[in-house]
Amino acid sequence: MSTRQTNIDLFNYKRRATVAVKVGALMMGSDYPVRVQSMTNTSTMDTEGSVAQIARIVERGGELVRLTTQGSREAVNMGAIKEGAAKAGCNVPLVADVHFNASVADVAAQYADKVRVNPGNYVDTARTFKYIEYTDEEYARELERLSERFTAFLALCKREGKAIRVGVNHGSLSDRIMSRYGDTPEGVVESCMEFLRICRRENFDNVVVSIKTSNTPVMVTTVRLLNSVMASEGIAYPLHLGVTEAGDAEDGRIKSAVGIGALLADGIGDTVRVSLAEAPENEIPVAKELVEYISSRAGHAAIDGVAMDSFDYINPKRRESDVVAGVGGGGAPVVVSAPFEGAGGDLAPDFVVDGAQLARGSEKFPVVAADSLASLSGADTFFLKLQYGELNDELLASLKACGNCIVVAESNHANPVAEIRALVHKLSVAGVSAPVVVRRCYEEQSIEALRIKAAADFGVLLIDGLVDGVWIESPAISAEDINSLSFGILQATRLRISKTEYIACPGCGRTMYDLQGTLAKIKVATAHLKGLKIGVMGCIVNGPGEMADADYGYVGAARGKVSLYRRKECVEKNIPEDEAIGRLLELIENDKKGCKA
Repeated sequence: MSTRQTNIDLFNYKRRATVAVKVGALMMGSDYPVRVQSMTNTSTMDTEGSVAQIARIVERGGELVRLTTQGSREAVNMGAIKEGAAKAGCNVPLVADVHFNASVADVAAQYADKVRVNPGNYVDTARTFKYIEYTDEEYARELERLSERFTAFLALCKREGKAIRVGVNHGSLSDRIMSRYGDTPEGVVESCMEFLRICRRENFDNVVVSIKTSNTPVMVTTVRLLNSVMASEGIAYPLHLGVTEAGDAEDGRIKSAVGIGALLADGIGDTVRVSLAEAPENEIPVAKELVEYISSRAGHAAIDGVAMDSFDYINPKRRESDVVAGVGGGGAPVVVSAPFEGAGGDLAPDFVVDGAQLARGSEKFPVVAADSLASLSGADTFFLKLQYGELNDELLASLKACGNCIVVAESNHANPVAEIRALVHKLSVAGVSAPVVVRRCYEEQSIEALRIKAAADFGVLLIDGLVDGVWIESPAISAEDINSLSFGILQATRLRISKTEYIACPGCGRTMYDLQGTLAKIKVATAHLKGLKIGVMGCIVNGPGEMADADYGYVGAARGKVSLYRRKECVEKNIPEDEAIGRLLELIENDKKGCKA
């Protein structure tokens, strides 16, 4: 396994050790529960509306609430909102979200309990995606300028007793960082570390850290890299987790559970925000369910797993496996489902459960227990159900010699993800190259709960490259819903694209239009465009940057005005909102015809 990672146990759940951070009266860090939070989408100048929304978030279980502070007047009004929330019985810590203006952060520190600053635009100018060549001396001077300004801010926060969040968004890296490090996880991490090194030097430990991106696997691997770099430099600040611009409904929940769950599973993460393009209070039950599900693994029976030498935790690659009946060999992971009416098209399962066998068209494949392996070595292709405790030397030798078997990895352990990890690693250490389908059986009564738990379980295994197939069962949930969930998890991990993907921000006080209603209309108009990624952004804070991963973008430019993007390039500016969706469709259609604007 990669030697860069030293503080993670792949096979046993334990929270990553951190310093304690005080946000208002709330304590955060590894000695405290993982906290859940949300962000208002009201104007921060609307005291009454903001207080009402804070109350709704707190009623659902939110423990922190963030508000946007575009300018000093919004920062000052945080005081009035805090007073109003306290009168309403909501003594929840409030966080000011600051972009583009370091002086606003200074003002916010006088009124909010925590101030979020974005390294990409704290003192660096807004990115323009231009390459700037720096000499080492010039780059050092830029860092000195950053240090001088940020040190003064930390001194203010010390005097006021306030916490900060150093919050890096992949989509808002500065031109300075992009020019030196490129659009890479290393650049994202360095953008963050520049600030954290100053915090450490100034003995300011009331710091929470976040790295977010809309690309779920990139978010996971970048936070893993940050954790490794922090550990190597002796820094242990708590981590805030979230998949930014996750979207709404099923897809938004799946993407969030995949990304956040993959990190929580390894004990990484001390506070969570699920970013949905919905009412902010809707985020809290999703976050709570996810945190409670992963946290329940604490104190589980130890798993004595051994990682394969080739496994790189920070940059995992797909495990090498044979191709058996079209499964494995680096191909797209397959989906196994119970039968249901209308199963066809891009969301058709690859194998359907048929009693004690799996069917693919007219082909039938038996599903057998591990103790049947010896009698089946010369038979046609079969699926072999296997748990970690059944792996002994004799079985491993038989599996190594068997070229017609697909392993069905199962676990009843309190930490099923870790035990399945141990199983697949043990297969590879023993030289077994059979493909692996992971089967998980749940007893959920609602599809909402199943989405969160299954996405968290399968997401980390898929991101780690250990899975060649997904098999989810839950008797109370329809086969059609489970099949949709399976494909949604594969889409969220970018391993199998079966529909349009929407990179949609949750909205905040900066949002320039009805984001939720507009997103719904765009989804109706573009749902047929399989494989396209469409960004729907409320404003320009992260818009063009986060949409670098999207094919097209719809970004609020001013009240009632929208700009359209092709990747990072703005191709139409300040379109009236009532014309913008039609113009977006025209742009996509013209590009299809080769008539680029």
